[in-house]
Amino acid sequence: MSIRVFLVDDEAKASAILENKLQRFCPQLSIIGSSQDPVEAIEFIRTEKPDLIFLDIAMPTMTGFELIKEFDEPDFEVIFVTAFDHYAIQAIKNCAIGYLVKPVAKEDLILSVHRAVESILNKEMLSKNKQLIANLGVQTFQQKKIVVPSQNGLQFVKIDHIIRLEGIEGYTKLHLVGGISILSSHNIGHFADLLDTVSFFKTHKSHIINLEYIESYLNEGYVMLEENHQVPVSRAKRAEFLNMLKSNTD
Repeated sequence: MSIRVFLVDDEAKASAILENKLQRFCPQLSIIGSSQDPVEAIEFIRTEKPDLIFLDIAMPTMTGFELIKEFDEPDFEVIFVTAFDHYAIQAIKNCAIGYLVKPVAKEDLILSVHRAVESILNKEMLSKNKQLIANLGVQTFQQKKIVVPSQNGLQFVKIDHIIRLEGIEGYTKLHLVGGISILSSHNIGHFADLLDTVSFFKTHKSHIINLEYIESYLNEGYVMLEENHQVPVSRAKRAEFLNMLKSNTD
């Protein structure tokens, strides 16, 4: 059985690299197309009905999750591809849906494809996709809000408005876009657990940053974020942090 495959990634280079690896290591797959435009991809999927889709999560106009929600009966197998291994991975794992972390390793690719083919043969795709949509709820991760107890009551903060978080003597100061800050009675450990499935990284025992706002890394051990925020990266975290940055640019 030939498995018909479609690739969706807003970065043409990433899509080309993945296509090359699929041709080399997964000859049982037949690549029928690729797209950098999620809206165009939706129409292609509806018309051509591929068996398997490799789908980038973080795209500027529409996330991979939003794309899935465009289908009432998403009866195709999906392997999500993401640059951040802690970006909404838990929602995917709970449904036994495959995912790959960029740069895609040969062994991970072969294993994910093997599992996807088994799912296609057993016709498990529709139920898994519906469960994923249920797990994600009515909002995407970019639109989600967290509840932050403050001196003035409860603040409802959009996750993608958080630039960084700073632990201060058992409290946490949230630095938001536009120079806004909120002091929460929760400690930074609470927010580290809360934001574990989105694009945040704990650079230091007292600092968490939103990876979407990174501008540069300084050799002295500091990361520069948008709106002139400078945050230390502890010695214990530097190797992991630099490897993460490298993998995101490969």
